[in-house]
Amino acid sequence: MTSEHVFAPICFSVLLFISGCSSVGSDVLAGRNALQTGRANDAVGYLTRAADADPNYKIPYRVRAGVLAYLGRAYLETGKDTEARQTLEKAVNLDKDDSLAHLYLGIVLLKTGERERGRKEIEEGLRAIDDTLEFFAEEDRFYRLSWDPNMQIRNDIRKSLAAKLDDAQLTMAGEYIGRQFDEEIDRARRDEARRGGGGSDGGGGGS
Repeated sequence: MTSEHVFAPICFSVLLFISGCSSVGSDVLAGRNALQTGRANDAVGYLTRAADADPNYKIPYRVRAGVLAYLGRAYLETGKDTEARQTLEKAVNLDKDDSLAHLYLGIVLLKTGERERGRKEIEEGLRAIDDTLEFFAEEDRFYRLSWDPNMQIRNDIRKSLAAKLDDAQLTMAGEYIGRQFDEEIDRARRDEARRGGGGSDGGGGGS
């Protein structure tokens, strides 16, 4: 067998892999855009396809949020609590550092009656988001970039954790902060790109 005969199938396999990654990234991008524009049913379609292709996929940016966290959120927003819980349990098992997965798992647990664990998961997710924003805000001062520039998200988190919110109030706070954090990922990415920081476009949300 000549080198050409060996090289051709290898190249074809590599091209298939690259094409698959690109397709997953495009579906996650479309799913995030759908969530950010209030089209949760559309998001379920895009994100289900992406998760079926690669359940380990993470957006290619500094906050490496996973496709299953977004799919779980989409299920939550369409009232599919059973599917949301199954998806988010899997997301947390795959990546215990995914703050959005913890946050949305806590929300669905509260909604389905598991109060103690639900509150714990929400609080864990909120603290992880706060830590992430604090780290990036401090790190980026050197580069004159800006994460959560007015500390709105961090202040909302700290107020929510300090207050004695009931379950409904904590759920509302978690949903609001989750949306704000996801949008902040894209706002900071655009800021980084404008200032020459080289932020990746794949997997981002609205332009």
